[in-house]
Amino acid sequence: MINPIFGAATSPQPSSEEETDMSHKKIADWSVLAESELKSSPDSLIWQTPEGIAVKPLYTEADLEATGHLGSLPGLSPFTRGPRATMYAGRPWTIRQYAGFSTAEASNAFYRKALAGGQQGVSVAFDLATHRGYDSDHPRVEGDVGKAGVAIDSVEDMKILFDGIPLEKISVSMTMNGAVVPILASFIVAGEEQGVPRAQLSGTIQNDILKEFMVRNTYIYPPEPSMRIVADIIDYTAREMPKFNSISISGYHMQEAGATLVQELAFTLADGREYVRAAIAKGLSVDEFAGRLSFFFAIGMNFFMEAAKLRAARLLWTRIMEGFHPKKQSSLMLRTHCQTSGVSLQEQDPYNNIIRTAFEAMSAVLGGTQSLHTNSFDEAIALPTEFSSRIARNTQLILQHETGVTKVVDPLAGSYYVESLTAELADKAWALMEEVEALGGMTKAVADGLPKRLIEQAATRRQAAVDKGEEVIVGVNKYRLETEDDLDILDIDNAAVRTAQIRRIEETRRRRDSAEVQTALEALTQIASTGDGNILEAAVRAARARATLGEISDALRIVFGDHTAVPEVVSDIYGDACKDEPELAVLSARLSGFSQTNGRKPKIMVAKLGQDGHDRGAKIIASAFGDIGFDVLAGPLFQTPEEAADMAISAQVHVIGMSSLAAGHKTLAPQLIEALKAKGAADIIVVVGGVVPRQDYQFLLDHGVAAVFGPGTNVMEAGRAVLDLLVGKIRNQ
Repeated sequence: MINPIFGAATSPQPSSEEETDMSHKKIADWSVLAESELKSSPDSLIWQTPEGIAVKPLYTEADLEATGHLGSLPGLSPFTRGPRATMYAGRPWTIRQYAGFSTAEASNAFYRKALAGGQQGVSVAFDLATHRGYDSDHPRVEGDVGKAGVAIDSVEDMKILFDGIPLEKISVSMTMNGAVVPILASFIVAGEEQGVPRAQLSGTIQNDILKEFMVRNTYIYPPEPSMRIVADIIDYTAREMPKFNSISISGYHMQEAGATLVQELAFTLADGREYVRAAIAKGLSVDEFAGRLSFFFAIGMNFFMEAAKLRAARLLWTRIMEGFHPKKQSSLMLRTHCQTSGVSLQEQDPYNNIIRTAFEAMSAVLGGTQSLHTNSFDEAIALPTEFSSRIARNTQLILQHETGVTKVVDPLAGSYYVESLTAELADKAWALMEEVEALGGMTKAVADGLPKRLIEQAATRRQAAVDKGEEVIVGVNKYRLETEDDLDILDIDNAAVRTAQIRRIEETRRRRDSAEVQTALEALTQIASTGDGNILEAAVRAARARATLGEISDALRIVFGDHTAVPEVVSDIYGDACKDEPELAVLSARLSGFSQTNGRKPKIMVAKLGQDGHDRGAKIIASAFGDIGFDVLAGPLFQTPEEAADMAISAQVHVIGMSSLAAGHKTLAPQLIEALKAKGAADIIVVVGGVVPRQDYQFLLDHGVAAVFGPGTNVMEAGRAVLDLLVGKIRNQ
């Protein structure tokens, strides 16, 4: 045949049946070739992911056919390809960097520089004292003020935080859950006093309390009254703040705590369904608030899986929302902010983190995120510096302006691999969500402990895989440098920040009308008690009168009380995964010998001090040490050094392992050692593990800490070192 356009000879086109036969023959030929090549390779062609998904080395059209209908066009239900028809071709994602540290003045200066440098929205990190509803002058938060975020005690701090930032133009995201009521109230009043009515304020408040009970632990009140607060905020913002997102349903902290992508997807969407039910129970119609719901996912190093996760999330959320029968198409859409992983960042060879973050950012963009935070390379060590933050921000600017990814909508669509992953993630997540439904919904599942238990098991399994070298982390368990230079880090003077905050609190209290404050706080307590009225609305009146964050939180504590979690540690996960490791056998034998010689197992208390509720590392250590052969006592969250010392003495422990993540170690570890000395228990060994900069090691050793275990420490190596310390101490007594 002659092609009429080009005049070239062409062959007759095969029939569809012939095409299928040819395709099958090619796959068979490939299989023979792959099998031959595999004989010279020690690795299997099939990769089993932590989610239980068997990833094949080759995907074909047959796999795409098996996925069913995942949605053909962006902007149309079920939004698999994105919630907007043109996506980034019409408008790029928002660059929204999460930041906050020390005082409101310092954070404000940082935000203004970032906005001038290309950032497009503000995302506020609060310190742990603020998260837990304590003013900076409270004795329980001495080591926490200004350390992991900015300290906010009243409207006065909030006004300084946004000074010179036009709130009618700049959207503000606030990661706040426990003290969500006083923080949002203070933001509303700060806007008013800047001349911006609340109806013009745009942004997002996280307000996602269920995940706090699962993983992050910056809660204040028990689950049921906390859910009432969530509903009241959705109600108030639906009526008064039409441009403001009332909730950001977060899976980020689940993945950071060790959840698999299936768990992150399932539990996040199940949380979302629970919040929708709570708002409807408040009397709202689904279309009144659904358009202002948003989500927040972590993006880790499994590049294609993470992109598929965002696509699956939109597919499943549409399925969930269809069950509430909305009239608006927009009520079916899932919109999400994403942040690159903190857990994937490593202390060792930290410049590798720049590369990790860039890949994760690309994955989030290919998955269709609406806004993005890119982590700074030094965040495995300390708060980011201005230098590292600029690199993180420029990572997104380069993606937007230099790579061409904004030119095409959903460029991964139609990929045999990505479409298959999307379908499989959706199926597995839906099955887990059905398990949650069988328990009565997410609130009851959280009370039952199912999500927390599954996530902690997954985290411990991954730690075992890293320790065994099955999961390679470059610069940590493979290709590690012999020596590393110290980095310049941001070091917050916690004592100076706290002194400045206390001075401002005292000035605020001196200038306010005390009777007006008392009346407003009593009204808030009354609404909490009776249920007659809106909690946020009452808190706005109290904030306007200059009630502090702690006072507003305490007005609710009177009625709701404090939530206290019972620490539970999973077992037989790490030990089972490492049962064939010779090092484990040697260590277990040494521990058995210690027990025979001394009449009992070596006993270690794993302690979390201050208001840091991030307990992934502490739980992994407690679980793994128990499997190895230590007698482990898991201390409760939020202990003071004095309380931890009392518990350790009462339990007759040999060692206290203090877990640090939020940079309070230089205050809390010396206080713990002094408390032990004062109680006549100086013989108890204190070690510190977690996010501790190398520059701080000598300070801790000089103040009596016996050893420091930084990020990336192999658990069995840590166990051996702790046992060596204990044996050496006994020999020298």
